[in-house]
Amino acid sequence: MRWWKIVGLAGLAGVAATGAVIARSERRRRAYTPEEIRDKLHQRVAEAASPNAGGLGGCGWSAPVPGLAGRSDADG
Repeated sequence: MRWWKIVGLAGLAGVAATGAVIARSERRRRAYTPEEIRDKLHQRVAEAASPNAGGLGGCGWSAPVPGLAGRSDADG
């Protein structure tokens, strides 16, 4: 066999292996019901919005930062 045939067969095996990995992950992803996905998303949003999490709702600033009041980006 010539070397290009070996390279071609190796490429074909790589494509097949990639397809198998993608199919496995897709089956795992589809194992969740829509209600389970919705519950997980609601839980993640609630965790991110909690004041202690430092996410969407909790930046941790309770007062303006001294020295930055009245400054704009143009002031430098």
